[in-house]
Amino acid sequence: MRRKDREVKDRDEIEKIILRCKTCHVAMVDDGAPYVVPLSFGYKFLENGVLELYFHSAHEGKKIDILRKNNKVCFEMASEGEPMFTDTPCNSGYYFASMIGYGEVFFIQDAVEKCEALSIMFKHQSGKEAVFTADQAKAVCVYKIVSAEFTGKRKPRPKA
Repeated sequence: MRRKDREVKDRDEIEKIILRCKTCHVAMVDDGAPYVVPLSFGYKFLENGVLELYFHSAHEGKKIDILRKNNKVCFEMASEGEPMFTDTPCNSGYYFASMIGYGEVFFIQDAVEKCEALSIMFKHQSGKEAVFTADQAKAVCVYKIVSAEFTGKRKPRPKA
């Protein structure tokens, strides 16, 4: 990262960024061409510091076809930025917090694990607990990104 002064490596600080985000942009490669999709998600950190991001979708479609051919992805999420304008336009900018990472996609087949992933997603998106049934889980494709390579970046508003 070029701007080391904005880099965020601490897991707890990265989690604060993730908690403020509801959409994750997942980039993949489709026969040599980039393809990116915005997805709602849930997450958990494993004890070893690995990040798991959970997603769900229809069982078929372009995204699923691409991920089955090549499960290597890049992901990005950013909390809502705040513009900062100055009298000199070139000195204007944004206060922001974001994270980018790389990982691999794994499709979840086990009904119990799918239900757990759906509960994690619902909790992150709504703040509410939910229990999913095997039948509900069967109706959707559930997959996760497993990532040990991620970093955050932020430009916070100056303290008054």
